Amino acid sequence: MAESLPLLTKALGETVYMVVVSMAIATALGVPLGVLLHVTGAGQILESPSLNRIVGSVVNAIRSIPFIILMVAIIPLTRFLVGTAIGTTAAMVPLVIASVPFIGRQVETSLKEVPYGLIEAALSMGATPMQIITKVLLPESMPSIVAQLTTVIIALVGESAMAGAIGGGGLGDLAIRYGYQRFRPDIMLATVIILIVLVQLVQFAGNTLAKSLNKK
Repeated sequence: MAESLPLLTKALGETVYMVVVSMAIATALGVPLGVLLHVTGAGQILESPSLNRIVGSVVNAIRSIPFIILMVAIIPLTRFLVGTAIGTTAAMVPLVIASVPFIGRQVETSLKEVPYGLIEAALSMGATPMQIITKVLLPESMPSIVAQLTTVIIALVGESAMAGAIGGGGLGDLAIRYGYQRFRPDIMLATVIILIVLVQLVQFAGNTLAKSLNKK
């Protein structure tokens, strides 16, 4: 087992790299998407039924595609964007595409929890839509958003392991190439344990941060 430590360390590093970078990009795109879905909804500050319906349909369409199928389907796009269809960097393309609509819906759900009375109070004081978004909606819903993003990170950990099925690197790739194909149950068990610990750490950190942000 000792000879496997370098392999496990390298695979863990690749998984963390995939998850952190994918999550950063997906959050930068997904949070504004969630805000757009919310504020263009019925009775909201930028109500636009047509835009909301179109964006919502695209989000639902992407979310309905199983991740393993999405990875294979966008191989040409992945190769175009990063120059290759295998490896950790290539795996981040489907990870981001799968996560953006997921984050969008999660953020939309969190924003819906903000009492509309707060929005009405801001409107009565002459606040612009952008001020309401940045000063009311996002701050008030931040604990919930953090909790939702924690769920997304955990999903990304699982999907990054799945990416190993097509040479995406990381713990999933190690489990398949060494644990399964080379009949090494010790490596398979080690990767499972590492993934469990990683998920537990993410959940603990997310819960702690969400609790610290909750001023209620």
